[in-house]
Amino acid sequence: MNYCFVTVRSNSSRLKKKCFLKFEENTILDHIILRLKKFKFIPVICTTDLKIDKIFKKYAKKYKIKIYLGSNKNKIKRWLYCAKKNNIKRFHTVDADDPFFDQDNIKKSIMLLSKFDIVKPSSNSRKGAATEGYSFKTDALNKIINKMNLHSNNLDTEMIDNIIEKSSKFLKITKLKNAKYITKKSFRMTLDYKEDFVLLSKIYSKFGSFESRKNINSYLNKNIYLRKINFFRNIEWKKNQMIKIKND
Repeated sequence: MNYCFVTVRSNSSRLKKKCFLKFEENTILDHIILRLKKFKFIPVICTTDLKIDKIFKKYAKKYKIKIYLGSNKNKIKRWLYCAKKNNIKRFHTVDADDPFFDQDNIKKSIMLLSKFDIVKPSSNSRKGAATEGYSFKTDALNKIINKMNLHSNNLDTEMIDNIIEKSSKFLKITKLKNAKYITKKSFRMTLDYKEDFVLLSKIYSKFGSFESRKNINSYLNKNIYLRKINFFRNIEWKKNQMIKIKND
């Protein structure tokens, strides 16, 4: 079974309450859960134990899916105990700000866990294409926390790239290859700023929740002007990421 942990919180620093923004009748979170179900994934809401995030229990009840409320800062620990509580041996992470994830890429990533402990997202995804997240064996996360002493709930593991890199000393790790479909220019498909929401809303109005990323990218390739809506935000986002990595 292909489990996907929907990593979500109510609070967001740049775009307030972005998971509750609406694509017509559905919130972003509704859309992500419905999209996962359509493509035969099993969504599990993985959120924090803060009082404000208890609202996600309503979504779990609505869609009859599992939910876990764990460490606010230590995302790695939250994932691990979500998996342990539900007896899940492997899973993929889907951030709630990546609404048009690539279902085929996620399946490829999960399949690679037959040979590896961790599968990192593709280069394109990390550059803003938002096609997939990480795939983990639960045992691998357990080793990371124990060997690197990451047990504290107060430890901020939001920026996990350095942690994953260090864990390559004792785990088998690979990176997913970029999808074969190609656009003339990169598009920013993650949700952090109001301009991102404008572009993503246009895509939703055109395709709804269930179109493949291949077809979405084909449409974008024919309408390059849409790139101007939000791609400039990628520069700001990259600067913020570099600052976080340096301070990690």
